[in-house]
Amino acid sequence: MHPYKIRVIIADDHPAIIEGVKQSIAVSTIDLMDSARNSTEIIALLDKGIADVLVTDYAMPGGEFGDGLPLFEFIFRRYPDIKIVVMTMMDNPGVLRTLIGLGVRCIISKSDDVSHLIPAIHIASSGGQYFSPMVNAIAQMLEKFPATESRSATLSKRESEVIRLYVSGMKINDIAMQLHRSKQTVSSQKNSAMKKLGVASDADLFKYALEVGFVPSSSMA
Repeated sequence: MHPYKIRVIIADDHPAIIEGVKQSIAVSTIDLMDSARNSTEIIALLDKGIADVLVTDYAMPGGEFGDGLPLFEFIFRRYPDIKIVVMTMMDNPGVLRTLIGLGVRCIISKSDDVSHLIPAIHIASSGGQYFSPMVNAIAQMLEKFPATESRSATLSKRESEVIRLYVSGMKINDIAMQLHRSKQTVSSQKNSAMKKLGVASDADLFKYALEVGFVPSSSMA
C-alpha cells in the first residue's frame, strides 16, 4: 500500500530560492513534481495535471500570464482544484487583504523561516488556512477594521475612478474638476477606498497600486 503524497510544483524566478525550497520540503509526504520560473512555465505544468499544490512567489515578471493577483485569479478560474501557497516579501496590508479575498488561504513571508512551508503545503492540500508569523501579524492588524469594511475589499465604481486618477499623478482638485464632483466628495471617496484596501498613507496606496496593477496603462489613457 502506497502512502498518500502531496504533489507539488514550485515557482520562483530566482534559481537559488527554488533550490532552497526543494531542500526544505524534502519529506516523505511531499512529492516535488517540477519547478517553474515564470507564469508561462507554471501554466504549462498545471495543464499536465501533475500537481495538487502550487508553491509560488508573488512577483515573477516576464511570463505570458503575468504574475501576482491577475495570475492567481486566472489559475483559480482555470484549475479550481489547485491549491496555492504564496511566498512573498511584500508586507502591504492591502495586497494581503486582496489575496485573502481572492481565495489564497496559505501565505508565507520570505522573511520567516522556510520551515513554515511544510505545514503550509499540508494545510493547503486539505483546504485550510496557514499564515507564517509575519503574515499573521498583518492579518491580525486587518481584523481591527470594521467587519463591514473587511468584507468589502472591492471598491465602488466612483472610488475606483478616484484612485486610478490619483495614482496616475492627478491632484484632488484636478480629479474633482474632471469628474465634476466637489473636492470634499473626491477626498472622502479616496479615504473610503484606502480604508477598504487597508492602506494608511499615500505611499502605501501607490505601492499597492503598483503591486496589483491598479495603474492605468498608456493605452487606456
